[in-house]
Amino acid sequence: MPRSQAPIRVMIVDDSAAARAGLTRLLSADPGIAVTATACDPFDAAEQMRSALPDVLILDLALPRMDGLTFLRRIMAQRPMPVIVCSSFTARGSENAMKALESGAAEVVAKPRLGSPAEVAEAEVTLCDAVRAAASTHPQRKADVAPKALRPGPKLTADAILPELPPRPGAGPPNGQVIAIGASTGGTEALVRLLSALPAGLPPILIVQHMPEHFTRTFAQRLDRLCKPAVTEAASGDRPIRGTVHLAPGGKHMMLRRNGAGYIVDIVDGQPVARHRPSVDVLFRSVAQAAGRQALGLVLTGMGDDGARGLLEMRNAGAATAVQDEASSVVFGMPREALAMGGATTAYPLTRLPDLVLQWSAEIQTRAGA
Repeated sequence: MPRSQAPIRVMIVDDSAAARAGLTRLLSADPGIAVTATACDPFDAAEQMRSALPDVLILDLALPRMDGLTFLRRIMAQRPMPVIVCSSFTARGSENAMKALESGAAEVVAKPRLGSPAEVAEAEVTLCDAVRAAASTHPQRKADVAPKALRPGPKLTADAILPELPPRPGAGPPNGQVIAIGASTGGTEALVRLLSALPAGLPPILIVQHMPEHFTRTFAQRLDRLCKPAVTEAASGDRPIRGTVHLAPGGKHMMLRRNGAGYIVDIVDGQPVARHRPSVDVLFRSVAQAAGRQALGLVLTGMGDDGARGLLEMRNAGAATAVQDEASSVVFGMPREALAMGGATTAYPLTRLPDLVLQWSAEIQTRAGA
């Protein structure tokens, strides 16, 4: 097999034999991924890694003899590698997952639910996408990641949630400025750096970060502690106002709707769009329709193409748009696709994006007052 087609080698570390077997079955759906080792605890994993290192490590956090978070920190200090944290739906698990991202984990996924064929299919896509995204963050593996082979079921567009409407460049209420941001792999830290550099009092910000259900609340709380704007996990009926940030909850789609002279947030169930729920495309389409030229759309680091079509719709509606550049992105997939599709024409380093937001805010307020 040519080197460019070599499968991504995965090690699974979980104290549950059933969990190890279930994750192995899910990953076996993708011929470009091979589970080459499993371990029941960090000591078992460390012993096996003496003879062969995996390309990606899938790590539970609740482990015997040494907790997963401690093991992760030791890995990152001694031999950094792409690590995916696979954690349960608990408040403690969510908090530790955020600590794992801070400690260098490439991605966080929830322990898969496999009660129905639909849940199995969605878990396959989520887990295999996470492995490929994590592998692409490794400098020695970037050129080795083959095109994705796994495509179970149709890849839905935002039409499945919100019908497309003709562009209306003049849409948006007076003084209805709004910022919409989409991110995936690497986005948690990118969002921390971006939002912590922004002052309070900016137009409302709506964010889709690809993240499992329940983890988004913990992430919103972390952002709220670190940033001047008030950050919350979004709920239906929220009214975006200046100085607020609304993070889409995991497992649901977030949309912006006109409501009188302002806006209202709508959180809805539905199928994954662009293989994600929440989907950036859904948010961006809703912002294009509700805010038009009053909006700014940003696509940050992430794998895949979610957000590319939506950003183009925002631009066609008169919104300002931009993407994070390749050098500062953990994975340049989403920004690259947005550029290729024409949703944006310029890529900026992450360090430049706060100034871009401030400049846009000042210019659009001047335009509104003219």
